[in-house]
Amino acid sequence: MLVLSISSLKGGVGKTSVTLGLASAAYNRGIPTLVVDMDPQADSSTGLDVPTSTRVDIADVLAAPKSQKILSEAIIPSGWVGDRLGHLDVISGSPRAAEFDRPSLSERYLRRLEDALTRIAKGYRLVLIDCPPSLNGLTRTAWTASNRVAVVTEPSLFSVAAADRALRATDELRQRGASDLQPLGLVVNRVRAGSTEHDYRIQEMREMFGPLVLNPPLAERAVMQQAQGSARPIHSWPGKPAEEVAGSFDALLERALRSENIRGRRDAAPAKNGTQQPEKK
Repeated sequence: MLVLSISSLKGGVGKTSVTLGLASAAYNRGIPTLVVDMDPQADSSTGLDVPTSTRVDIADVLAAPKSQKILSEAIIPSGWVGDRLGHLDVISGSPRAAEFDRPSLSERYLRRLEDALTRIAKGYRLVLIDCPPSLNGLTRTAWTASNRVAVVTEPSLFSVAAADRALRATDELRQRGASDLQPLGLVVNRVRAGSTEHDYRIQEMREMFGPLVLNPPLAERAVMQQAQGSARPIHSWPGKPAEEVAGSFDALLERALRSENIRGRRDAAPAKNGTQQPEKK
């Protein structure tokens, strides 16, 4: 199971749009996927067409991560699903989750989502976590449970600086105990074709971060907002622009899945003494 956090340290860069685009790509491929909405604004939940208030949500899971009953009740099918019920499930967001968003949390608290996800690992190939646009407790809890972090940015000066801080923070958290955590890379979102400023900032990011800048950059397209406003996956939205956006998310999803395959081969590589390295937990 690949657990991928979608993060940003700056609001308004389209983090939730990227989460929904990746969920659409996974659903289109029939990959069993769980979306965990950690953002107290719960925009991913709305975009996935689940009720704005559910009886059990992410706040309840974080409060009792070892309760199988609560976890089972918290997982609900996305409103996107039709004949393939169960391929795309959601743990809905909640404003009550903000109580876990304190700047500093103990390691026991930071591992609460990880504890919960270990109980459903066999049911999914992919978990997507939509994080709040900050680096407080909820984001750190999500990262602690994750194998990879995709940092969403846009081609602007302040967003580049925020992306740099996010990458540094993932390295810091890995050194403090989240040993399996690695950056997937930077997702450059809302790129306007023909914009000299955007071209300059993308080149700046490539010089700063090299291969961590993921391809393809995501073009600014109205169809993405239209699909989200209708609570529909971008892969089902009609028209050529939607096809192009969907293709970009297909490529990003493939990159994420390939990164997990690379990790698996590395973990299974023979050690220097000729024995096999133990699998990471």
